[in-house]
Amino acid sequence: MVIVQNLTMRYGSRILFHEINLKLDRHKRYGLIGANGAGKTTFLKILSGQINEYEGDIVVENGLKVGVLGQNQFAYENYTIADAVLCGNKRLYDAIKEKEEIYATGDFEDDAVNDRLAELEVTCVEEDPTYEYDVNIAKVLENVGIPASQHGELMSTLDSADKFKVLLAQVLFPKPDVLFLDEPTNNLDIQTISWLEHELQRHEGTMVVISHDRHFLNSVVTNILDVDYQKIREFTGNYDDWYIAANVIAKQQELNNAKKEKEKEQLEAFVRRFSANASKAKQATSRQKQLDKLVIDDIKPSSRRDPSIVFKAKRTMGDEALEVRNVSHSYGDNDVLKDINLKFEPDEKVALIGSNGVGKTTLLKIIMEEMKPTSGEIHWGATIENSYFPQDTADIIKGDGTLYDWLRGFDPKRDIAEIRNCLGRMLFSGEQQEKSVVSISGGEKHRMMLSKMMLEGGNFLVLDEPSNHLDLEAIVALGEALYNFKGNVICVSHDRELLDAFANRVIELKADGTYIDFKGSYEEFADAKDNGRI
Repeated sequence: MVIVQNLTMRYGSRILFHEINLKLDRHKRYGLIGANGAGKTTFLKILSGQINEYEGDIVVENGLKVGVLGQNQFAYENYTIADAVLCGNKRLYDAIKEKEEIYATGDFEDDAVNDRLAELEVTCVEEDPTYEYDVNIAKVLENVGIPASQHGELMSTLDSADKFKVLLAQVLFPKPDVLFLDEPTNNLDIQTISWLEHELQRHEGTMVVISHDRHFLNSVVTNILDVDYQKIREFTGNYDDWYIAANVIAKQQELNNAKKEKEKEQLEAFVRRFSANASKAKQATSRQKQLDKLVIDDIKPSSRRDPSIVFKAKRTMGDEALEVRNVSHSYGDNDVLKDINLKFEPDEKVALIGSNGVGKTTLLKIIMEEMKPTSGEIHWGATIENSYFPQDTADIIKGDGTLYDWLRGFDPKRDIAEIRNCLGRMLFSGEQQEKSVVSISGGEKHRMMLSKMMLEGGNFLVLDEPSNHLDLEAIVALGEALYNFKGNVICVSHDRELLDAFANRVIELKADGTYIDFKGSYEEFADAKDNGRI
C-alpha cells in the first residue's frame, strides 16, 4: 500500500537516512522506534507528504484515504468540537457546510441551486452512506473523554490535553486506509489508551505509529521499523519480539567477530612462524591470502544509549513515612478530592492512577506542601527527606545558565566531579553539559530533573508523569531504578509498563471523589479490576 524507494534524507552534512527501501503492506501495523533524534518524526512526515525535500520516492496506492494525526492543537480554535472532528473527512465537511449555507440562504426556484444541492447530496452519500456521521463523531469524542455536553462548544474553550484528544478523534473518525500516528497516547489516561488499543487492533489497512509506550506497542503493532545506523530495519512482531531479536543479532555479531578474530590471530601466527622457512613458504603464502580475505565486521554502535539512573537515599528511614489525613480540596464549586485518608509505610512503592482531571497532580502538590488543601493535613515522618519530580519541568528548569550551573545552584558545595558524573549518567556529555538551559528540549529537561533527584538522595520520591518526553530506553531504565530504590515512591503515570516495573501498591482516584487502595502490583490490580474483584 505504501512503497519507499531509495529514500535518502540529509540535514546539511548529516545523513539521517540512506537508501531506504521498504514496502508497507495492508493489514500490518508498524511501530516506528528509535532513539530521540534518530529521525522517527521526520520519516513519518515524509511518508505522509508533510516533508517533500528528500531523495527517492514515496508511493501510496491510488484511491486510498490517508489519515495523519495532527500536531497543531490550535488549528481549529473557531470550529466547534464536533466540526473539528468532521474536518477529518474534508470532502464530507465541505459538502455538509455548503448544503447548510444553501438551505439557509439559497433560492430554491433557481434550477442551478437545486442541481448543486443534488450534487452535494451525492457527495454526502458517497462519504456517509448511512447518514450517521454525527452519531459516529459523538461516539468517538465520548470515547476519548470529551462529553456530549461539550461537542457544540468551540475548540478554543478546551485545554491543550483535550484539544489533542479532539485531533485524535479527527483522524480516527473517517476510518482511513493508511494511518500515520505520532505519539497518539500523549495526554491520554490509562482507560482511554486501552480503548485506543482496541480501536487500532481492528484497523484493517496500513498503520505506522510512533510511541514511547511499550505496553501500547506490544498491544497494537504487528511489525517494528527500527530507525538506526542511518537505516530502517523491519522486524516481524511487537516491541518485545524486536527487543529479543535485536539482542540476539547483536550477540551473534559479537560471537562471529570473536571467532574471526581468533582465526585471524592463528593465521598471523602461522605466517610469522613459517614465512622464513623455505619448506613452508608455499603454505605460508596460502595462509597469508586467507588472512587478506578475512574481514572483521565492525559492530556499529547503536544510536541508542541507555541512561544509568540510580537513586540512593542518603538517610535511612525510620518507622514513619507519610500520612494523608482527611484531605479534601475544591476549585470553586468543583470538589476534586474528598476526605482522602492514606498511610504510607516505609518501602512502599505506589502507583497513583486515575482519569485526567480527578486530582492526581493536586494530591501530589498537597503532599509536597506546594499547596494547602481545603481541609485536612499532611504528616511526614521525622526521618523523611523527599524529592519531587513535578509534571511541568519547564516551570522549574529555566534561566540562562548551563546545565551544570543549574544543578550546582541547588547545592554549591557539591563536588564538581559528582555533578558532572550525574549529568553523564543521564547522557549529557562533557560538551553538552555546557549547553544553555534555555535551549534544551522537553526530554532533556526531564533527564535534568532526574539528575537533580539523583543528587538530592531523598528517601521518599514523588514523581508526576516522569515518563513524558522520555524514550523507551530511558523509561525502562527509570522503571528499574525505582524498583531497585531502597525507599518510598509515589508515582503518577499512564505508562503501564513503568508502573508494573516497580509498584507494590496501586491507588486509583475516581471521578466521584472516592478511591481504590490496592496492595499488589499494577498487573495484579488490573487483573482484579477486570474480573470484578475490586
